[in-house]
Amino acid sequence: MINGAHILISSTNGDADRAFLKDILGLPHVDVGDGWLIFGLPPSEVAVHPGKNDEHELFFMCENMGAFADTLKAKGIECAPAADQGWGVVSSFLLPGGGKINVYEPRHPRPHVMGAAPRSVARAKAKAKPKPRTRPTAKAKPTPKAKGKAKARPKAKPAKRKPSRRR
Repeated sequence: MINGAHILISSTNGDADRAFLKDILGLPHVDVGDGWLIFGLPPSEVAVHPGKNDEHELFFMCENMGAFADTLKAKGIECAPAADQGWGVVSSFLLPGGGKINVYEPRHPRPHVMGAAPRSVARAKAKAKPKPRTRPTAKAKPTPKAKGKAKARPKAKPAKRKPSRRR
């Protein structure tokens, strides 16, 4: 029924914010015409919290808040001080257009991705060592063995050529 989510970010400087998502965060994108970019996102989740209707927040998730903040800082972007909320470590940063994006390192259980194997299965597959690919080889025919020593296989005789007929 649901096969994804399309998130809209309102901005006073859309070109700068699209460049940020493309160049700073490195999100994959497609140009749908005239430089209008739509960005791909990793698997996501949605939660419902008490509050007023029509109030929504966007949180990007990361695996390590400290590493994420360091990466952005190296690119000249400051993150707000991280706060441990128990369910996750939370911070935020500003887009060039002034909009705030929240980011957090989740510490709560995560749902499996729709249409994908549960995380435990995916992790197990990722940890499994891939079997090296080999070409099928012709099986050697067993050589007859004499008592005590193996007999050497006779060398193949070269094919005899028929004399050519010249006219």
